[in-house]
Amino acid sequence: MNSRYGGKGKVRKVLTFALAASLTVGLLAGCSSTDKGKDSKEEKVLRIGMLHGSNDDSWFRQQYTDIYEFNNNVRIEIVPAVDSSEYRYRDYSNEQYVEPDYYEGMKKLMTSSNPVDIVIADTNTLKRLAEENLLKPLDPMIQEDKFDTSDFVPAVIDSIKDIGGDNKLYGLSPTFSSSALYYNKKIFADAGIEPPTDGMTWDEVFEKARLVSKGEGKDRVYGFSFNRYLGSEPYWDMQYSYVSTLQLRVHDEKAERMTVNSPQWQKVWETISKLAKDKIIPSSMNMNMDEYYSEENYSPISGDLFLSGKLAMMLGESYYINEITEANNNADKIKNFNPVDWDIVTMPVHPENPGIGGNIWVGNTFSINSTAPNAEVAWDYIKFVNGEDFAKLRSRSNSYEMVSRKSHITPKAGLSYNIEAFYQLKPIPPDSAAEEKLKREIPGLNNIPHSGRPHFQEVLENKKTPEEALKDWEEKGNKMLLELKKNPNAHFNEDGSVYQMN
Repeated sequence: MNSRYGGKGKVRKVLTFALAASLTVGLLAGCSSTDKGKDSKEEKVLRIGMLHGSNDDSWFRQQYTDIYEFNNNVRIEIVPAVDSSEYRYRDYSNEQYVEPDYYEGMKKLMTSSNPVDIVIADTNTLKRLAEENLLKPLDPMIQEDKFDTSDFVPAVIDSIKDIGGDNKLYGLSPTFSSSALYYNKKIFADAGIEPPTDGMTWDEVFEKARLVSKGEGKDRVYGFSFNRYLGSEPYWDMQYSYVSTLQLRVHDEKAERMTVNSPQWQKVWETISKLAKDKIIPSSMNMNMDEYYSEENYSPISGDLFLSGKLAMMLGESYYINEITEANNNADKIKNFNPVDWDIVTMPVHPENPGIGGNIWVGNTFSINSTAPNAEVAWDYIKFVNGEDFAKLRSRSNSYEMVSRKSHITPKAGLSYNIEAFYQLKPIPPDSAAEEKLKREIPGLNNIPHSGRPHFQEVLENKKTPEEALKDWEEKGNKMLLELKKNPNAHFNEDGSVYQMN
């Protein structure tokens, strides 16, 4: 074995890890606000239920539990509602196979004879649990212990409050991720155009995009994109950030009739289709993929239009900063690549919904089972992972998430950018409890949005006007909704015909 990785190297690595661990423990000693269990001679057991997991929970333990266990006389057990290892061994050819019900699995963990104390799940699952009064509101404990949440990003708190629908906190999350509008400073400077600013409307962003678009073929610089990838599909790209902030519905609240044949939908399709046809935004129909992926032009960033200098503006997640930084730091190793001079501003907004446009993804949300055997210890642990010291430590890591406490959200070392753009806007309102229930009862509704893509494609190809295409989609969608009344689990092809399972 090479001596570089041999005995002395291993010893040095172990000693370095031990030193780092001791420093971490020293930093966080006393972080537990009430030290439940620390002075107790009897070891307490804290059970954490997660939607899925396996025997290897080392990453989660390193991130969230090891330090707490070290500083408290508490043993933490992590219990999955569904064992992820079953995916490897499931028999997909068995027609009798039934997909695991994660919600029922979690509910079973919470109501068994040995219930979990803490629940970690996605927003939709937590919302259902709150509806059934299976989660303990944290507000009374927050007030009693004077636990400071004023430093939390408002959008994170608002997103969690949406879980219960009663303006109460049924959990806390120490991390989140978000999106913003990235822009290439050089492209704007070369065009003599003022770069984008915080709080711009979509129409203002699209106007700037037209001013900086230029070139043809593989040299084309697009003014804007909903993402950074080659082969974009405008129909899907516009759904999450543009359509969702308008809160346009595809069908009515009872799933009885389509609602797409409307002036608002027509305006959306007119706006986005024109941007695609005028090559202001990239589209798979107006891009030759072979030109980008040819042996002559290929590089590690070929599939990224922003890093390739082909996008003036684009929507991107907060963790994309890591990718830009890595590429810029390795510029000398990438063929025909110039480091990107960039910054960010807030996501665009619609005048109809000012201040709303934040795409917020809340990280692990820690909630307490309403029948938790060790509710006090559970609350103490939640305070720990959402506390000031934990946020300070977590903010130093090269994480793909940001900490929820604003005072510890800072740009990556050595960089300067408008980091507040990630959390200035209010999050997009979630679906109502009634809408979530409807989707659960009629799974086939998920196929309805897919059926609109061929009609939008006809608009892109100048075969139909937006008004004509949306009318056709309305007719097809109404037939699909009628079929779902008879068979809520029906699957459909894009043309609206029922998909026949083999």
